[in-house]
Amino acid sequence: MSVVRKITMAATAAVVLATATLASPAPARAAAPSCATSWGSLPKEGGDGRGVVTSTRTGRHPCYDRVVFQVFGLADGFHAEYVPEVYTEGEGQPLSPITKGGALLKFVLRSPAYDENGVATYPHRPGDHVAPVAGYKTLGDVVYGGSFEGQTTFAIGVRARLPFRVFVLPSDTGGVRIVLDVAHRW
Repeated sequence: MSVVRKITMAATAAVVLATATLASPAPARAAAPSCATSWGSLPKEGGDGRGVVTSTRTGRHPCYDRVVFQVFGLADGFHAEYVPEVYTEGEGQPLSPITKGGALLKFVLRSPAYDENGVATYPHRPGDHVAPVAGYKTLGDVVYGGSFEGQTTFAIGVRARLPFRVFVLPSDTGGVRIVLDVAHRW
């Protein structure tokens, strides 16, 4: 085969490949979610019912990290705000030395973590890290602050003082889920 023919075949192949590449549409990229919020970072408060705290869990979402507090009974009372320090209920021990994060969100449920007989309904002790948050974009820690005189406190370590929201959802197991979402950014 002559050198000219080899060059001509190579050039033809290159033109065919370039044409096929140009004719093929680029794969569609999923649109990034809009993470704009109007939540703000000021204190939030709601409800006043009674129930008992039973569990805590977390979740990651494209625009925010979530903490869910399970409360059994008719309860939807909460107070959440950024503070310089969160203290354990009853004893008043600071939780910031053991809470990871650049900002500290105090989350108080207006429900105890014990029943009417004083039996614990929440399986943790004050100072326990109660939810895994490794790899989360915003949450740094969730630390149990104890329960005293009908209220239960948590120290939520957050990467920075970011917008958050709190809302209440019904639960399939009886009671409610009090949900805290903390945005990844402003």
